[in-house]
Parts: sequence; structure tokens; C-alpha cells
Amino acid sequence: MALIVKSNIKKVVKELDKENAVSSVAEEVGMALDRKVEEILSDAIKRAKDNGRRTLQSRDL
Repeated sequence: MALIVKSNIKKVVKELDKENAVSSVAEEVGMALDRKVEEILSDAIKRAKDNGRRTLQSRDL
């Protein structure tokens, strides 16, 4: 499941990299970000369930 819009990764890297130290982004970065986001969301879902809520909230992250 693709959660990360890969075309936006370069834009965000460029904005965050004030010194222009990074000139390109490898393809696997998008895949790794997708996995990381899925892990974060899975943990957040567990927290919401453990707290008896059906609504995922920012505090669950």
C-alpha cells in the first residue's frame, strides 16, 4: 500500500536541506518511508484500541 507520494519526497528533502548537501533521493527511500509510516500507524491503532477508542488521534502517534 503506497502511503507516500514519491514525487513529493524530493521537494521535502530540498526544503529541509538548507545547505543543499543532498542532490538526489534513491528509489528505496520511498519504500522505506512507506514501511515506517505503516509501522507508526499500526502502533497508533493498537494504542487507540488499548484505550477503548475507535477514533485514531494524533496522541496515538
